[in-house]
Amino acid sequence: MKKLFSMIIGLFVICGLLAFGAHRLQASTGSNGSKVLNLYTWGDYIDPSLLTKFQKRTGYHVNVETFDSNEAMFTKIKQGGTSYDLTVPSDYMIEKMKEAKLLLPLDKAKLTGMKNYDPRFLNLDFDRDNKYSVPYFWGTLGIIYNDKFVKPGSIQHWNDLWEKQYKNKIMLIDSARDVMGFSLASMGKSMNTTDPATLLAAENKLNRLAPNVKAVVADEIKMYMSQNEAAVAVDWSGEASEMLDNNSHLHYVVPSEGSNLWFDNLVIPKTAKHFKAIYAFLNFMSDPKNAAQNAEYIGYATPNMKAKALLPKAIRNDRQFYPDNKTIEHLQIYKNLSPEKVGLYNDRYLEFKMHH
Repeated sequence: MKKLFSMIIGLFVICGLLAFGAHRLQASTGSNGSKVLNLYTWGDYIDPSLLTKFQKRTGYHVNVETFDSNEAMFTKIKQGGTSYDLTVPSDYMIEKMKEAKLLLPLDKAKLTGMKNYDPRFLNLDFDRDNKYSVPYFWGTLGIIYNDKFVKPGSIQHWNDLWEKQYKNKIMLIDSARDVMGFSLASMGKSMNTTDPATLLAAENKLNRLAPNVKAVVADEIKMYMSQNEAAVAVDWSGEASEMLDNNSHLHYVVPSEGSNLWFDNLVIPKTAKHFKAIYAFLNFMSDPKNAAQNAEYIGYATPNMKAKALLPKAIRNDRQFYPDNKTIEHLQIYKNLSPEKVGLYNDRYLEFKMHH
């Protein structure tokens, strides 16, 4: 799921783009704003130069507003009052938005690029037949380690994190579903289980990990790992990609016994108004050349197989971020759980954090 937080440079570029676009908008459409697209997305989740290209090519000005969690996005759209045309929920959140009747179905006749997507990443449980969603990025949860402190290849599985040699050396991403999830995966259990006894066992196992945990944080992991201030971290693949770009001693591992496979997807919320702009944008982002450019900029894996073929060989053949089929078969997509069941995860996770 989109876990990149806004980078200052990207924000400055986008702000400049928006100011430029707003000037053009006033000149071309007056005050009615009909030549716009209102995009509600994660911070720094599209190459700003693609926005420029889209605006120049189509004349549609893109207004970008950002969120930092699926839940915050859901709440804002449910409240109404803001007419977003497109947003970018993760897999389980699409289920939740469908249940709340917050999405409009896609008009497939207006989509020109669906044939470019890898069939493995279409028609998934959270949106059968892609009635509501166009794939955007996908990724995994895994382990980053620094070969200055960890012998290369010595961390391959979740259970390796419990080794005594990693005392006070591990950073964990502050996410209940993911931390509980890797504990469950290490026990051979479903990352979607709602069995209270199994969740308690996962928490108890995490409590035994506590001596090895240096900190439970969010975006700061990138700084700690990039600057050689921590030996090991558990984080998402896109964050890992950014860390690896900044430090050649870092490696990313997706444990073969299982982990989370997540998808972010473009959807049309019921607040949408600018449908010509929406389909122009969806087709523009489905174009292999544009999707490849976006994937290089963001660092997450593209579900667009024709775009993947255009990526540099070093990226498209990197098993850290494009795992083999055998590993993918063991990955699990999070299901949308009821608030009560999410509460079970949160309660156990908070107990672990207090223990830590």
